Amino acid sequence: MKTIDLFVPGRLCLFGEHSDWAGEYRQNDNSVLTGKCIVTGTDQGVYATVESIEEGFSLSQILEDGSPDTEHFYPSISADLANIAATAVFDSYAAGTAAEVIRKYPGLGLRLRVTSRDLPLKKGLSSSAAMCVLVARAFSRVHQLNLSVEEEMEFAYRGELLTGSRCGRMDQACAYGKRTVLLTFNGNRMKAEPVETGEPLYFLIVDLKANKNTKRILKDLNYSFKTENLLIRKALGKENHRITSAARRALENGDSIQLGRLMTEAQKIFDEMVVPSCPSELTAPRLHEILQHEAAVKYALGGKGVGSQGDGTAQFICKGPGERKLLAKKLESNTGVVCYNLTL
Repeated sequence: MKTIDLFVPGRLCLFGEHSDWAGEYRQNDNSVLTGKCIVTGTDQGVYATVESIEEGFSLSQILEDGSPDTEHFYPSISADLANIAATAVFDSYAAGTAAEVIRKYPGLGLRLRVTSRDLPLKKGLSSSAAMCVLVARAFSRVHQLNLSVEEEMEFAYRGELLTGSRCGRMDQACAYGKRTVLLTFNGNRMKAEPVETGEPLYFLIVDLKANKNTKRILKDLNYSFKTENLLIRKALGKENHRITSAARRALENGDSIQLGRLMTEAQKIFDEMVVPSCPSELTAPRLHEILQHEAAVKYALGGKGVGSQGDGTAQFICKGPGERKLLAKKLESNTGVVCYNLTL
């Protein structure tokens, strides 16, 4: 069978974390504002080769320690794959998406081999969503399903829900690749608009080399939002609309100074209005240590947490590549973090 090479990047949420699932509550509550976020693809991602097989879903991955996993074979029965998705094993996300595809297109077979991955896991950069999108895209390409990007995202989203995650639809925006987009979430509908940058913008993504529990964060914040906590609703509604609108203008103008100010302001709002709903995960001492580090004060224009927040990943914007290089060097040598460049 013909082998196809695929790559899916991670997703960096520049502004608007958690507004995706919050905006979905508009389905039953018109007082909830639409969710808005600005995301872009990372340079890092997941690489794989895929080919068709007669039946079933065959998967081999790269484990968290970077070593290759053995090949696992799952029968092409959607219900069995859904059960695998719910067991919280390493293959859960891939199995969940395969279950959703096979549910609609019975009898398809796929072998997927992850050949390399330079995207950090469990750091708020959509490593799980990238795997889900990869599986949906693999089925589409191998079996000529001609799925649109939005259809791939829908399969990936439903597949991730099978794992018990309470994620919204933002994570699957990694399917757009390296494009920067403004996403609006209105109930179960999502609208994507491209955002063009006026000048090169120099971001630094910082793997904090710590731990966080994304499922706990999403569970606690969803509970707080549903019980009409006014602070979290204001943060993910009115305040988020204000920040993302200003951030879009700054991106289009190439205004790195304004973006830095907005990132710092967005983090302050998050700390004051969202953290109290999940203090065990979102107090995030490692994140705040890095955001307040003397090198960050000296070389960055502003910074904030990434994705679901917590002690996963930080992001900074710098005036130019020189300042970014100095910031990365200081942080890596003094704090043990790992840094990745991103230029828009």
